[in-house]
Parts: sequence; C-alpha cells; structure tokens
Amino acid sequence: VQLQASGGGLVQAGGSLRLSCAASGSIFSINVMGYYRQPPGKQRELVANITSGGSTNYADSVKGRFTISRDNAKNTVYLQLNSLKPEDTAVYYCNADVVTIRIGPLSLMEYDLWGQGTQVTVSS
Repeated sequence: VQLQASGGGLVQAGGSLRLSCAASGSIFSINVMGYYRQPPGKQRELVANITSGGSTNYADSVKGRFTISRDNAKNTVYLQLNSLKPEDTAVYYCNADVVTIRIGPLSLMEYDLWGQGTQVTVSS
C-alpha cells in the first residue's frame, strides 16, 4: 500500500496550484486523508484534512484560500491552492489513515501512510 503524490511546482504570488495524492494497494477503507507542509527550516504542520464523510479541517493560515476534497472511489485526495503567498512555500506531504485487507486468513491492518514530498514554491 502506498501514496503517490503529484502536482506542485513554481508559481507567482496570487497564483494557483493543485495537488493530488492517490492511494493504491489492497485497501479496505481510508479514514482521514490530508496534507501537511514543511517550510524551509521549520517543522511540519497540518494544512488540511478530510474525513471519509467529507468533513474538513483547515489551518487558519490557509482558510479561504485552499480547498481539500477527495474522491473515495479513486482513493484520491486533492488540495486546491489559490491566492498563493510566498509564505506558502514548502514541501507538501499527503497523509492517509488506510485500512488494508488480507485474505487467508482474513485480517485488517491500519497504516498511517505518507506520500513523497512535493515542492511548492511561490515567488513574490
């Protein structure tokens, strides 16, 4: 089971980007999916997350500018980044609470998965 992240890049202040992250493997269910970011020289912080039912949670610094969504059928989470600011520059990591299934004997296992980091750079 793994998370494959895509998106990111270099954009001018005020611009937009879209990140996506897809989970693959023997997935039974996915609970919370989300994005964290780590600015240069700082600790990783939560950006936004979304439950399987669609409830969302955002960091105060991105409220009104970023939108998180997910497609449960595709096991994919999306982060739309609008009105980007230079302080949004960071490596963005997707995260998911994934339950996998194995048959023979039947078992369920829960994993806290991280995708590879995606660089977002916002120029002033």
